[in-house]
Amino acid sequence: MINSGKKLYIVIPAFNEQKAIGSTIQSLHNEGYSNILVINDGSVDETAWAAQEAGAEVISHIINRGQGAALQTGIEYARETYEPDVIVTFDADGQHRPEDIPSLIRPVTEEGFDIALGSRFLTQDSNVPFLRKIILKAGIIFTRFVSNIKLTDTHNGLRALGKKAMDSIDIAHRGMEHASDIIDEISRKKLKYMEVPVKVIYSEYSRQKGQKTSGFIKMGIKILIKKIT
Repeated sequence: MINSGKKLYIVIPAFNEQKAIGSTIQSLHNEGYSNILVINDGSVDETAWAAQEAGAEVISHIINRGQGAALQTGIEYARETYEPDVIVTFDADGQHRPEDIPSLIRPVTEEGFDIALGSRFLTQDSNVPFLRKIILKAGIIFTRFVSNIKLTDTHNGLRALGKKAMDSIDIAHRGMEHASDIIDEISRKKLKYMEVPVKVIYSEYSRQKGQKTSGFIKMGIKILIKKIT
């Protein structure tokens, strides 16, 4: 858990995650985390109800606006309402482990970093599916080219933002391209960053919910067009 003198909020964007959101929140409760904010991004199932039943605070978008917009809403609301020392962004589908949060937030709460980024490629027991690994590695090269930041994992939703990062990062893309927006903002705002080893859990459910290869290609094209226009 976080040091008692620091205030932590966990922000979870969720779209049609009724099947997983309850167990995801419960796993966080089991590790002692109680400040959990779910952004229900226009879900058409019972995501909001399931999140509330599990003990999270829920804010709902009337329509589906995309994961980037949900994160922006959650970060702004938590920052302005609760004034936390650190915000952790966490996926709704059970891919992230609450056990990784202490090591993720340590660079921000104890070592003077503005933001810490989870990386599934800094751990020896990474179980990333082969095709997904190729796509992610291509994303690493692409991001280094367009953002001039060297990272080992550019599309990991597990992050810890300190006060400077949560105050200065502006997520422009509403969809999955938000990950590149955050990296661009780290470069543009000269934020001090660090990668931390984390493990991603690939269940049958998360694989079915995961983004398709074609989606990654389309996302890359959108980011490249933005860069050159």
